[in-house]
Amino acid sequence: MSTTDPAIDRMITAAQLEDIHAFLPCPTPRAWVRYALDHVDTLLIDHANCEKKAAATAMNLLYRHTAHTELLDKMSQLAREELLHFQQVVGIMNERGIEYEHLDASRYASGLREGMRNDRDGALIDTLLIGAIVEARSCERFASLAPLLDRSLGRFYAQLLRSESRHYQDYLTLARRYAPSGDDINDRLAGLLAREKELIESPDPQFRFHSGVPAAA
Repeated sequence: MSTTDPAIDRMITAAQLEDIHAFLPCPTPRAWVRYALDHVDTLLIDHANCEKKAAATAMNLLYRHTAHTELLDKMSQLAREELLHFQQVVGIMNERGIEYEHLDASRYASGLREGMRNDRDGALIDTLLIGAIVEARSCERFASLAPLLDRSLGRFYAQLLRSESRHYQDYLTLARRYAPSGDDINDRLAGLLAREKELIESPDPQFRFHSGVPAAA
């Protein structure tokens, strides 16, 4: 369904997306977008799951890395915002009569975590880089979907772009801030982005908010 609401176009600006598109290795395949528009119930359920998991990731970082003041500040704000988004998505589901049923996790996050380092510093940097990638992809998918959804949901997704784009930038800034002296994270980031491209562009047996091309599409 395509919206004619010009407010959504005004909310999604080129400036917001230029950096996201430059950062990500590929756009969302059109087949995923078409499938999402036909399966909005599943999309919303998994979106709620994603917001809850994002808050949990931030809280886990708060508990594990108490000596990093800037991280504590950014992750406490991020956790609050992600929980608010979770509450908002659940509210939208309730309004639409969508039951919050169990969904198996997609391969996306576990695929990105393959090969994560186990040492404390390496695990922190990898977690932050993966967080940046996940948040950037969320932004890109909000922008892809918002103009095509019904007006209410389209506006909501357009509104989420601002905070989610800030989350992506915060994660990336923290990764660069806490990388060990002399450690160039660009190669590490490039490897994770290459893996993300594989996950996004290849056939996926499940449809989820961050899944690849739906096998049923």
